[in-house]
Amino acid sequence: MTEIKVKKGEILQKSGELNTKIYLVRSGLLRSYSIDKSGKENIFMFAPEGWVIADTNNAATPSVLFIDALENSIITILPKDLEREKKNIAALMKRLSVLQNRILMLISTNAIERYEHFVKTYPNIVQRVPQRMIASYLGVTPETLSAAKSKHFKKSK
Repeated sequence: MTEIKVKKGEILQKSGELNTKIYLVRSGLLRSYSIDKSGKENIFMFAPEGWVIADTNNAATPSVLFIDALENSIITILPKDLEREKKNIAALMKRLSVLQNRILMLISTNAIERYEHFVKTYPNIVQRVPQRMIASYLGVTPETLSAAKSKHFKKSK
C-alpha cells in the first residue's frame, strides 16, 4: 500500500498494461475510460474522494481501461489481491450493483434521466469536470447533454 501525489493529466494506467493496480482516491478526482477505434474517449467511471477505481481484469490479463487524474490528487495504490477482495464481499456486491444499475440506466433511459442519475451519483463533481466528459459518461453528445440539462433545470424549478 503506497500513497502518492499525482498531477492533473497524469496517466496512472494505460489500456493494454498488465498487473494493474487499485486506486483509492484520498483527495482529487480520477477517471477511467476507453478509446474506441475512431479515437473517441468513452468515460466508464469518475472517482472522487473516497472512491476506488480500477480495471476489473485480473492482473495477468491486459487492462482495457485508461485511468488518469482530472485534478491534482492524492491516492493510495493497492495491489490487486483476490483474497482481500473475497473477504470484502459487501464492497464487491455494492460495486456490482452500481455497475448493473448504470448499464440498465444507459439502455433504458433518456438523456434527462441519465443526467439526473449522474447528479445523484456524483453530486460533488458536476462543476469539476468538463461537460464533454459528462456527455461521454452518459453516452450522449455534448449538444444532447446541454438540452437535457436545460430541461432538468426547468423541471426542478
